Amino acid sequence: MLDFFLNTIFENNKNKNFFTDKKKSEKFVENLFHFLFIPDRSILKNIIFLKKNYKKLQNILYEIFIELNIDSKNSYNLSKDFFLKIPNIYQTLIIDANAILKSDPAATVIEEIFLSYPGFFATALYRIAHQLWIQKIPIIPRLITEYAHSKTGVDIHASAEIGKAFAIDHGTGIVIGSSTKIGNKVKIYQGVTLGAIHVDKKLMNKKRHPTIEDQVTIYAGATILGGKTIIGHDSIIGGNVWITQSIPPFSIVYKTNEVKMKNNSPLPDPINFMI
Repeated sequence: MLDFFLNTIFENNKNKNFFTDKKKSEKFVENLFHFLFIPDRSILKNIIFLKKNYKKLQNILYEIFIELNIDSKNSYNLSKDFFLKIPNIYQTLIIDANAILKSDPAATVIEEIFLSYPGFFATALYRIAHQLWIQKIPIIPRLITEYAHSKTGVDIHASAEIGKAFAIDHGTGIVIGSSTKIGNKVKIYQGVTLGAIHVDKKLMNKKRHPTIEDQVTIYAGATILGGKTIIGHDSIIGGNVWITQSIPPFSIVYKTNEVKMKNNSPLPDPINFMI
């Protein structure tokens, strides 16, 4: 029985072409993030060391592509093209970081955001993964965004489209689906879901997730669903609301609270409480 089981695993996996080293991909993107925003002081002592480190990262990405069964020439060209886009990605992420610094009264300096803000880390890894997704690289974009998910609790699909000056506050529990479109200067708080109304494999090439226009703020726990749902620019979406239809620009959507005055009746027995 054991031999049959082990033979099944062997046969199922021996001819697979798309096995790559998951840890290697995670280490690559972690090192790239640190290179861009938290570089080791030793490589900053001399521009030559900085260039060598940059080249080393490019070589690692080349090796990852080779492991994906991409031929040597294409692996070289793809890794080169990716690193040609890094300056633009870096500039966009600096804009993102400054948007957080400007909007969060708890943030004091931009270095604090680089070092300790999970929302910025998740955004950075999404932007890296998105570029790889644009280049049609298999598996690696998902590995990168899932690595960010495991580290931060922020789940952004690599194919989502997100504009500049994107700010995530706190971060935990955010889900941004694959066909989501987000404009510029959007701020999202913890627990927000930008998802689909229907989950069906036949809809994989359809727009299933909402569009968030420029300068929208979405507060904690809000759920916005549907590919035809558009949140108009300059709107504010309050906490814990549930939206499945479009909202015009300059709207404020919120959930009202009902307040009842406490009377002198005894409280229910604690055994009846349900949490």
